[in-house]
Amino acid sequence: MAMQSCCITGFEWSGTPTGKIGKLGKLDTYIAGDNPDVAILVIHDALGWTFPNGRLLADHFAKEANATVYFPDFFFGEVIDPAIILEGDFSKFDFKGFLERQGREVREPEVFAAAKELRRKYKKVGAVGYCYGGWAVFRLGAKEHSPPLVDAISTGHPSLLTAKDIDEVAVPVQVLAPEHDPVYTPELKAHTLATLPTLGIEFDYHHYPGVEHGAFVRGDDRKDGERKAMANAKNSVVAWFNLQLH
Repeated sequence: MAMQSCCITGFEWSGTPTGKIGKLGKLDTYIAGDNPDVAILVIHDALGWTFPNGRLLADHFAKEANATVYFPDFFFGEVIDPAIILEGDFSKFDFKGFLERQGREVREPEVFAAAKELRRKYKKVGAVGYCYGGWAVFRLGAKEHSPPLVDAISTGHPSLLTAKDIDEVAVPVQVLAPEHDPVYTPELKAHTLATLPTLGIEFDYHHYPGVEHGAFVRGDDRKDGERKAMANAKNSVVAWFNLQLH
């Protein structure tokens, strides 16, 4: 269970986020939308809450899934140097140190606390996580929570995910899977497809041929294939939450 250079590779999209900065509990948070009954928690990838693409997706979800969308800073101010991404020189990035500071065991309490805060305020709560956020949404949807912390989850190219996370999910789950992904491996994909039908929950699995890990939030919108996959993946998340939260 690890992260690789594909987790911090990507392109910055054009567009200007239109939400506001506020708080979710003690977390600095980008907030979009104003539905008083429905909330979506977006758990960022390794590039964090300031990367514009995540905020643009939050804007889309707020408008198209009619929700108040929260995109918190689960890294507590740590931001990866954009030069590493632009230059593609991953020798400058300390993956081991990053995971010691921001790993699952470190950040899971904050993820749970954020969802509990939303659950107190909203009638329906969904959670979507990309890359680093993938393990987190599965943990939010785990059977150990009674009542459930969230009503449905979605993930795109999840990282740090385990077979046990998949085995224990207990809420409707959507998975967006690129064809080429060294982190969400063929073995994990096969386990997902073998396990979810046995759990008695709704699931929605999408396979995207020809694209790589990171494509749904950091893909190159100048390439036809990636642009189409990004748009389709965003639309799939919107449709999923419209189905599950309304």
